[in-house]
Amino acid sequence: MTIKEKLRQCQKSIGTWISIGHPSVIEILASAGFEWFVLDMEHSAISLETAQVLMTAAKSKNTPVLVRVPENHPTIIKRVLDLGADGIIVPMVNTKAEATQAVESAYYPNAGRRGVGLYRAQNYGIGFPEYREKLENKELIVIAQIEHIDAVNNLEGILDVDGIDGTIIGPYDLSASMGHPGDYERDDVKAAIQRVESTCKKRGKSLGFHVIPSKAEELQKKLDEGYNFVAFSLDFFFLGDRAREEMEKIQ
Repeated sequence: MTIKEKLRQCQKSIGTWISIGHPSVIEILASAGFEWFVLDMEHSAISLETAQVLMTAAKSKNTPVLVRVPENHPTIIKRVLDLGADGIIVPMVNTKAEATQAVESAYYPNAGRRGVGLYRAQNYGIGFPEYREKLENKELIVIAQIEHIDAVNNLEGILDVDGIDGTIIGPYDLSASMGHPGDYERDDVKAAIQRVESTCKKRGKSLGFHVIPSKAEELQKKLDEGYNFVAFSLDFFFLGDRAREEMEKIQ
């Protein structure tokens, strides 16, 4: 079953987050069995050129790649997808109009407004018919990041947009939008998150979360809560946490 099919059916799918821009990181983490990688171009130094190198490494391991774009902008989304990304995670999608813009930026007319060009995604020109068919079948993945109280209040409209495959909650920014940066254990922030959970479940939309700690029990908590699209920690936490744990034992 593809990642897209799992999203449509709200089936469990676990990937991880990439912030270190070196292909060796992809190659090492691929051996752990993650179903997909997210390249973080919003909060890391990963550039378009680096993203292409990372996508090439992931393809060699038969692992799909999503990109968290730095903003909901048609040119950025177009260039990331032309590099060959399998989909995008779009930050700060707060309204139905912004969700519509994200989808239209990902797809060619008539489904969208993305400019048509030839690059890696289209196999440098010779694979354009196949790529066009892929877009006509809406096989790209478009995830709306819900990380502002406005998004919570407008969530039903966001989920109504054809082409939005699911959501992923950003608890840090959500708490910040409510005046309490990083304090997502507050009752009001928890209530906002629960609204997202219940609305997605009611609408039959995939519910996503980025679990930051590199602990399996933290991941399992989210699965038990009904999240099905879960990013498990990120590269530098896996690296740093293991090194710190082992050094503590020695010291």
